[in-house]
Amino acid sequence: MKLKIMKWKFIIIGLLLSFPGFESFAAKMKGQVTHVKEVYKTIDSLKLTIDIFYTNQTFERENNTAIVFFHGGGWAYGTPSEFYTTCERYARMGIVTFSVGYRLSIENGITPHKTISPIESLMDAKSAIRWVRGNSDKFHIDINKIVVAGQSAGGHLALSTAMIDDYNEKSDDLSISCCPNAIMLFSAAVNTVEAWCDRLLADRRNKIWSISPAHSIREGLPPMIHFHGIDDEMVPFWAIQFFESEMKKKGNYFELHKYEGRKHYLGDGNPKYSRYFDDEILKVADDFLRKYNLLD
Repeated sequence: MKLKIMKWKFIIIGLLLSFPGFESFAAKMKGQVTHVKEVYKTIDSLKLTIDIFYTNQTFERENNTAIVFFHGGGWAYGTPSEFYTTCERYARMGIVTFSVGYRLSIENGITPHKTISPIESLMDAKSAIRWVRGNSDKFHIDINKIVVAGQSAGGHLALSTAMIDDYNEKSDDLSISCCPNAIMLFSAAVNTVEAWCDRLLADRRNKIWSISPAHSIREGLPPMIHFHGIDDEMVPFWAIQFFESEMKKKGNYFELHKYEGRKHYLGDGNPKYSRYFDDEILKVADDFLRKYNLLD
């Protein structure tokens, strides 16, 4: 009986392999993006989640690159879903990608939160990178090939994982580094010393200097690429120019791409990537990743 079953299995497999288009179908299924969600940190009853994107083909090899995305929204709004299409794009290119949910500073969409500010968002960002690095075996990731990326306030969080040493969650394993190996920025808030962040910090506004990347520049930072519109109405271009100048004085690699006529949302009018950017910008980002052997 067992021999007959095995015989039929081989016949069915043979028929499938001979079916026109089966190989391309199998290849397509192999490259299909899997999207799962996991909890990376629990604070009291609050569970913070991270979305993960990968293909089965990626999991067939070791030492993959990871890119961890932080959405924008002024530390007060936004959702990880804004980076889903970007995560899927890079997952198809063989990178394990993540989009992070973090604590936001506005309650009910109106009132500044009493206990949550950009400081808590920053702490969550650092926790997320430690979680990714701590789960590198599970996701077949090389711990020396972790990239962080962010738009606007998410860019501030990306920078903070490398530049702000203070403000770590008590539950974090500090033996695991939260510093990435490269950083991609889109209209990033590099300087927090401005009215909106000050308002969100409330009675902790005296901490504003300590969470500002522009005031925390030092030698030995990861290589960075930054995309910014000259007409950005939220993060003025001069702030980026100052940041670039100070970074280079310290010997850091900082690659700035400026766009005439573009404002804060570099992909405005193009909903494919939540208005954050377009394919033209991402192709430049791809070249940056290849430069540092983070993309094949």
